Amino acid sequence: MDTSFLRLGWRTLWRDLRAGELRLLIVAVTLAVAALTAVSFFSDRLQGGLQRDARQLLGGDAVVVSDNPVPAVFAEQAARLGLRGVTTLAFPTMGRASDAQGGASRLVALKAVEPGYPLRGSLRVADAPGAPEQAAQGVPAPGTAWVDAQLLDALGLKVGDALLLGDAQLRIARTIVLEPDRGSGFMNFAPRVMVHRADLDATHLVQPASRITWRYAVAGDAPAAVRQFTQWAMQEADRPGVRGVRVESLDSGRPEMRQTLERAQKFLNLVALLAALLSAVAVALAARGFAARHLDDCAMLRVLGQSQGAIARSYAFEFVLVGLFASALGVAVGYAVHYGFVLLLAGLVEVALPAASGWPVAFGLGLGFTLLLAFGLPPVLQLAQVPPLRVMRRDLGALKPASAAVLGLGVAGFAALLLAMSSDLKLGAIAVGGFAGAVLVFAALAWLAVRALRAVVNEATAPRWLVLATRQIAARPAYAVVQVSALAVGLLALVLLVLLRTDLIASWRQATPPDAPNRFVINVMPEQGDAFQQVLRTAGVRQYDWYPMIRGRLVAVNGQPVSPDDYADDKARRLVDREFNLSNAAEMPAHNEIVAGRWSAGDPRSVSVETGIAETLGLKLGDTLRFDIGGIQSEAVITSLRKVDWGSMRANFFVMYPVAHLDGVPTTYLSAFHAPAAPGFDNALVREFPNITSVDLGSTLLQVQRVLDQVIAAVQFLFAFTLAAGLVVLFAAVTATREERAREYAIMRAVGASQGLLRQVQRAELVGVGLLAGFLASVVAMAVGWALARYAFDFAWTAQPWVPLAGAAAGAVLAWAAGWWGLREVLRRPVMETLRQASL
Repeated sequence: MDTSFLRLGWRTLWRDLRAGELRLLIVAVTLAVAALTAVSFFSDRLQGGLQRDARQLLGGDAVVVSDNPVPAVFAEQAARLGLRGVTTLAFPTMGRASDAQGGASRLVALKAVEPGYPLRGSLRVADAPGAPEQAAQGVPAPGTAWVDAQLLDALGLKVGDALLLGDAQLRIARTIVLEPDRGSGFMNFAPRVMVHRADLDATHLVQPASRITWRYAVAGDAPAAVRQFTQWAMQEADRPGVRGVRVESLDSGRPEMRQTLERAQKFLNLVALLAALLSAVAVALAARGFAARHLDDCAMLRVLGQSQGAIARSYAFEFVLVGLFASALGVAVGYAVHYGFVLLLAGLVEVALPAASGWPVAFGLGLGFTLLLAFGLPPVLQLAQVPPLRVMRRDLGALKPASAAVLGLGVAGFAALLLAMSSDLKLGAIAVGGFAGAVLVFAALAWLAVRALRAVVNEATAPRWLVLATRQIAARPAYAVVQVSALAVGLLALVLLVLLRTDLIASWRQATPPDAPNRFVINVMPEQGDAFQQVLRTAGVRQYDWYPMIRGRLVAVNGQPVSPDDYADDKARRLVDREFNLSNAAEMPAHNEIVAGRWSAGDPRSVSVETGIAETLGLKLGDTLRFDIGGIQSEAVITSLRKVDWGSMRANFFVMYPVAHLDGVPTTYLSAFHAPAAPGFDNALVREFPNITSVDLGSTLLQVQRVLDQVIAAVQFLFAFTLAAGLVVLFAAVTATREERAREYAIMRAVGASQGLLRQVQRAELVGVGLLAGFLASVVAMAVGWALARYAFDFAWTAQPWVPLAGAAAGAVLAWAAGWWGLREVLRRPVMETLRQASL
C-alpha cells in the first residue's frame, strides 16, 4: 500500500471530523486557549495603555516629589537639558464659607499651581456643576479658585461665591471635572481646591512646620533628555544629606490604579488557570478514548501493509492540524471575549486601549499545541504499535499507560507555560501544584475505596442491582480509579470556583462593607472626648473607633541614635525623618492580627509594631525603641508584631502601647465611624467642635465598592469558560469506558438481565463514583482555597463544614447527568451488534 502519510492523515482527519470523534478534543483545547488568551489580550493591552498614559497620569515625563521646596539644582539641570518644568504645592487645610453664607467648613486638599500646569494630560473644568466640560486654558487667575463640585454642596456655595482659605478670600470661578495627576494620597480624598501660586502667600497657611508636598514636573520632546534627567535626579535624591526627595517616572505612575488592576488580573489568571488545567484532563481522557476506538482500524491498516511509521506520522499530522484549528479558534474567541473585560472594567481602564501585540496570539497557539501534543498525542501514537493479529484476536494490542518520560515531559512543559501565564509565581505554584498533588491523592484514595467497596457490600443480602454495580467497579479497578480521579479533578475546579465566588469574594467585600467607616475625625481634644462620643451616640452612631493619637519621632533603636542617613531605602529614610502617629489601648484592636510575640496588656514599657514598618526599618522582637514625644523621651521594647490592613477603612497605627493611658504626653483623639444619613450632620459636628478636622471618605468608599463589583463581574464572566471545561471533563470521564460498558451490558443482557436492571446498575455506579469524587474534590478544594486565600490573596478565610456534603451531592447529580447524556445509547444498542464486536 503506497498511500503517503499525508494523504492518509487527510483521510482519517476528514472521517473523524464527520464521525464526531474529534469534537471533544477540539472543544477542550478551544476552551483552554480562549480562557487564557482572553486574559492575556486584556493584560497586554492594559500594560500598553498604562505605558501610553503614564505621562498624563503623572502630569509630566518625570516628577521630583519632596517634603520641602525642591532644591534649585533640579530646575537648573532640567533647563540645561532643554526640558520644561513646573512646580505645584499641595497640602490639606480647612476651607470655609463666609458667615453670611452659613459659615460651614470642610477639610480640603489645596493645590497651588503656576502657569504651564499641567505639562502632560488635560485639566478639564466646567462653568458650573453639570455644565458641559472643557479643557482648561491656563490656570486659575489670581484671586479665584477652581473647586470640586462636591465642595459646593458641602459648604452650601455656588460658582461666584467667596471661599475662605486661611486669611484669604477667593472667588469660586469654575468646578474641576478631571485632574490628571491627582493621585490617591490620604489628603487627596478631600475635595480639591486649586489656586494660583501667587495667592498662596496671602492665605498665610504655609508655615515653617507645615507638611506640604512639593512636585516639580518636567517634560520634553527628546526622550533621551528625559531619561538623562531621570537618572541624574535619582542619583541626586540618593546623595547623603538630601532628605525627603523621590523621583516618579513612567514606571511608578499611579501605583494605586496599578495595584487595583493587578489584583483584578490575579483573579482572572486564577480562573483561566483552572480552565486550562481542566482542559488538559479532558484532552487526556478524550485522546485515550479516541485511540481506543481506532485500535481495530489500525490493525486493519497493518494487515493491508501500512507501516508503523506511516501510521504514526499520519496521526501526528492529523493532530497537528486539529491543534492548529482549535488553537486558532481559541485565540479568536479569546480576542472577542477580552472586550467583555474592557466593558466590565469600564472606569478602571479606558475603552480606547492600544492594539494588542503579537504575544497573546503566539502564546495561545503554543498553549494549544502543547496541550494537544503533550496530553493527546502519546496515547494516539500507540496506535502504530497495534499488531495485525488484532483483526482476529481483539484482546491483543490494548492501550498501555503512557511512559513516565513522555508524560513527565508533557506535564513539565504545560506547567511551565501556566506558571509563565500566571505572572505570579505563588499563585501559579499553588494552582498547578495543588492540582498535581490532588490527582495523586484522588488516585490513592479511589484505589482504597474500590478495595473497600467489595468488602463492605454483602452479596447475600444486598439488592441485585447494587451487587452487580459493585462487581462492575471492582472488576476493573484501574478504570474506576481513572474515572474517580478525573471526575474529582473536574469537580475540584468547580467547587473551588464556587468557594472563591462566595466565601473568598465575600471576604474581599468585608474589607470595605457598606457600613465601613466613611468619616475620620482628628484633633479631638481630651476634654472634648465625652461630649464628642455623646454626639455620635445621639446621632445613632453605635459603632466607632476611638483611639488616642500621639505624635512621636523615632530617635534611637537599641540605644543607638538613628537618622535618615542610616538607611538606604528611601521609604525608611522618610519614616525616620518625620513623626509617627502613635497610639495606646488596653486591648489590641479587633481588626489587627498578632503575627509574632504577644500583646503585653498593661505594660507601659512595651510596644506593638506593624509588620510593614518593622520590615522597612529592620526592626524585630526584643528591639528597644526610643521616641521623642513633644520633648518627652519614651523608651519601650517591641513585644509583638501586628498585621494591619491599611485598606480596611479603620483606624490603624504603626506603633501602639498596650496600656489604657499614657501619662505626661500630649494627646489628641481620633475617631472613625460611618456617618448617619441625616443632612447637615457634618456641618453641625464642625460647628460644635470647631477645632476638629473631619475627613469625608464617602465617595472613596463608594468607588472602592464599585471597583470590587466590576472585578467580581469580570471573574464571573470568565467563570463560564471554566464551568464549560469542568463539564467537558465530567463528560469525558464518564464516557471514557463507553465501549467496555457496552460489551459488559450486552453479555449481562444475553444471560437474562433486563434493561431496567441494567439501568439501575448504571445509575448506581455513576452516583457512587460521583459521590466519592465530589467528596474528595470538596475536601481538597477547601485546602487549596485556604492556601490561595492566605498566601495569594491575603485573606483570612475558612470554608463551611457542610462543603464536603454539598460537593458529594453535586458530584452525584453531575455524574449521573453526564452519564445519562453520554451513555444513554449503550443500553439501546442491539445485543448481537455489540457481541459481534466483543473480544473473542
